[in-house]
Amino acid sequence: MKAAYTRPFLLALLVIIADQVIKTWVHFHMVPEQEIHLFGDHGMLRYTENNGMAFGMEFGGSWGKLFLTLFRIGAVIAIGYGLLFLVKHKYNRGLIRSVALIFAGAMGNIIDSTFYGIIYHYAPLFHGQVIDMFYFPLLHGHFPTWLPIWGGEEFIFFRPIFNLADAAISTGVVMILLNQRRYFKQPAQEGNTPHSEVVEE
Repeated sequence: MKAAYTRPFLLALLVIIADQVIKTWVHFHMVPEQEIHLFGDHGMLRYTENNGMAFGMEFGGSWGKLFLTLFRIGAVIAIGYGLLFLVKHKYNRGLIRSVALIFAGAMGNIIDSTFYGIIYHYAPLFHGQVIDMFYFPLLHGHFPTWLPIWGGEEFIFFRPIFNLADAAISTGVVMILLNQRRYFKQPAQEGNTPHSEVVEE
């Protein structure tokens, strides 16, 4: 296997390790809701634990949490299989890197939700909380009073608190959306041109 096609696995491993190192540091050096300001009031670490999806979204209580964790495990297995398929068939290396980032991010959050509860002794297997910490409230103000529904209400951009795993998933998805024509282009005369020669960068 060419080095160009093994690097995505190294990238995924590095993202998973970095994500877990950051989360472990935050867990042992901060208390929930504590803030460490990095860029004044517009960029900080805020220790947050959530039961749900990326960027702190939740649903369904305890059973919803169990379903979400099991769904994540199934999704990671599927993404991992897809990554191996892309590498085996020598798809575009940009696409492979994007899928590797999505795989790494999903795996990073699965480690939290599957094992953190028993590692830190607060919940059973599959019921752990995901640790988030990056918070960038770049804009803060109020919607105009004339605006329907939200008129006069406070707004913050960017409100969600996230982690490196969330960022990896988002980056991978955005890269695919922005480059899908190049990532998925087909041979001009299918059957005459090797797939690897057409899709490689």
